[in-house]
Amino acid sequence: MSRRRTLGTKKKIALLVSAATVAGGGAFVMASTSNAAPTPKSASESTVCLGLATALGNNQKFIADQRANPDAQSEARIANREAVVAEIKRKQEASGCAVGESAQDSQTAQPSQPAQSAPPPAASAQPSQPAASAPAGNTGGGAAASGQQVCNGSTVTLSGEGGAPAASSNQFPAGTKLKVTNLDNNKSTTVEVTSVSGSCALLNNAAFEQVREPGKFLIRRALIEKVG
Repeated sequence: MSRRRTLGTKKKIALLVSAATVAGGGAFVMASTSNAAPTPKSASESTVCLGLATALGNNQKFIADQRANPDAQSEARIANREAVVAEIKRKQEASGCAVGESAQDSQTAQPSQPAQSAPPPAASAQPSQPAASAPAGNTGGGAAASGQQVCNGSTVTLSGEGGAPAASSNQFPAGTKLKVTNLDNNKSTTVEVTSVSGSCALLNNAAFEQVREPGKFLIRRALIEKVG
């Protein structure tokens, strides 16, 4: 009887050890799974990531254009934008986005803007007013009249540059004043173009903060006006 009891006790101990081993292994697997790094989000999955990817693409395009058509200031401009690119990539990583993903800003990104398409019918109702044909030139350009809507269909993002509120543009010369309104929150800012970029209107960090929605790096519905 004593031998049988001894064997029974040993079996119980062995079973307990085995169970503890299995449980420990399961806990290790669970810990390993929970500690796995999350998959970075793409621009198509997140508005934040799309804004950063657009900003990165605009800056990369600007650098490529400067290298293709250099002038006396190109080297300094490129160095500045390379620092901006590095900062945008840091923001992509901090926001859980795919680092280095780039998307070029496009005026076709906003094909439907009802508020902007309304003027043409009103113009046709007044055939005796020659000035009604002016909106056809609203696609941007330094020749636009003061107070005229420009950059139709463009999204607006940040350049990543510091300093006082300002803008950069590939269509308006330095000194031009642009009023940028975020139609999603009705916030606006009036800034002066101080440099060249790869977009119709690109805001630096300070200017973008004045009109942005929290957590977003892209303004999908923007009204841009030349005011000076």
